[in-house]
Amino acid sequence: MNLDAELSALAVQEDLPADLVWRLLQHPQARRSAALLRKDLTAESIEEVIRLGSARTLAANAHVPAMVRARLAEHPEPSVRAAVAASVADEPHGLLARLADDQDSCVRSFLAMNEHLPPELLAVLAEDAEPSVRSNVVQYWRDAPEPVRRALLTDSDPNIRRSAASVYSPPADLLPVLLADPETRAVAVRHVDPSPELARDPDSGVRRAVAAHPNLSAELRDELAADVDLFVRNTIAARPGTPSALRESLVAALATDDPLTEWSLSFQRNTHACPPPAPAAPRLTREQAEDLLARASL
Repeated sequence: MNLDAELSALAVQEDLPADLVWRLLQHPQARRSAALLRKDLTAESIEEVIRLGSARTLAANAHVPAMVRARLAEHPEPSVRAAVAASVADEPHGLLARLADDQDSCVRSFLAMNEHLPPELLAVLAEDAEPSVRSNVVQYWRDAPEPVRRALLTDSDPNIRRSAASVYSPPADLLPVLLADPETRAVAVRHVDPSPELARDPDSGVRRAVAAHPNLSAELRDELAADVDLFVRNTIAARPGTPSALRESLVAALATDDPLTEWSLSFQRNTHACPPPAPAAPRLTREQAEDLLARASL
């Protein structure tokens, strides 16, 4: 572990004396770690973090007093207000409504992620002029009421329609519309029974969706096992009900020289290997911490 990493690890060590925390604030990387993760920052330390230019990181720390985060919600830099908006509670009352009316779309986008946001403000953001805001509403408001879901499923932005179709179960009358839309057809496939027409769709994404369908017949499974798209064949290989002989023959023919493609294929089949987690940083004594700070001239 290099010196910067050691200082960052020390900056988040629990029960670290306040005077050592103060010295660590003078190191940019350690300051950001402390500002983001420490639960015990003093009022003086908070002011020092702001003075040294790490207000954005501090704004994302949910353990900072509400009055400080409300103050940062008025910061001139949109990135600071956005960091507040992502998780702040409505303290004082009306803070969330003010953020929902922020002129910067980045702030409103982050606000849409906030678990404290009431349905009435989510509904406002679902009609926001900025697509990134509406997109985050889709991702974070999974139980949106039907009128909101309908609006997002038929949004003018194809990315939002596709995202909404991935998240929401469409009303029956919208399903034909989603199947006819090239942007949502592949996602909508899971809501209908697989058919030969869908299994032979020109869009490989549609064929992959058919290959993953739980109600796929053995006949269509075997047809898709010979598909020209290796991801379609890989999807068949990943199905729990695929006969072992067929799976083995499919996997044997999926070799690729591209490491990223190979990883994607193995990930879908759940045969990838993740690296072991990094070991936890050792807890330093006062003497060890002092030595580390001395080496960093802090």
